[in-house]
Amino acid sequence: MVKTASTMLELGVQAPDFSLLNAVNGKTVSLSDFAGAPALVVIFMCNHCPFVKHLADPLAAFAKEYQAKGVAVVGISSNEIENFPQDGPQEMAAEAKARGYSFPYLFDETQEVAQAYHAACTPDFYLFDGKLKLVYRGQFDDSRPNSGIKITGKDLRAAVDAVLAGKPVPADQKPSIGCNIKWIKGAEPSYFNPSGIS
Repeated sequence: MVKTASTMLELGVQAPDFSLLNAVNGKTVSLSDFAGAPALVVIFMCNHCPFVKHLADPLAAFAKEYQAKGVAVVGISSNEIENFPQDGPQEMAAEAKARGYSFPYLFDETQEVAQAYHAACTPDFYLFDGKLKLVYRGQFDDSRPNSGIKITGKDLRAAVDAVLAGKPVPADQKPSIGCNIKWIKGAEPSYFNPSGIS
């Protein structure tokens, strides 16, 4: 496991487009499917990462709560599956069912979407406003595996609440920390630099 931080993509950028397989039902989900939502949460995640497992159940509850308010939520797994078969589509579908994920769980087989978002770790959170402009990227909250800190989702919740209230999201944002995305060998993106995170 390489502990890795978010790249902290520049705020204000337009959400990169995607069209990916939803492992839950075999249908294709595209960015355009979320047009009209007041906010969109994109989560780069996977099945096996202990950082994702730590947040999985609270994340499922978060998604249901905010989807009821009209917020669109989507999870994307970009790990290569030759060496990490537990992150493949069949296993993703089983995980979504077991965790009660109410959001599409998409498989980014080519890793092109992760690269477009400059995703680096799992979990990596992105919040876009109703115009699909990036207003938040960073952590769910301060809790980490074995930290003893209660999982509240306060950072992401505060950002989503601000968007729903028509208020600006504070620019002081903490990066998410997690396992590095498992890149296809030799295809690690130029922005990926896990060094310096202990």
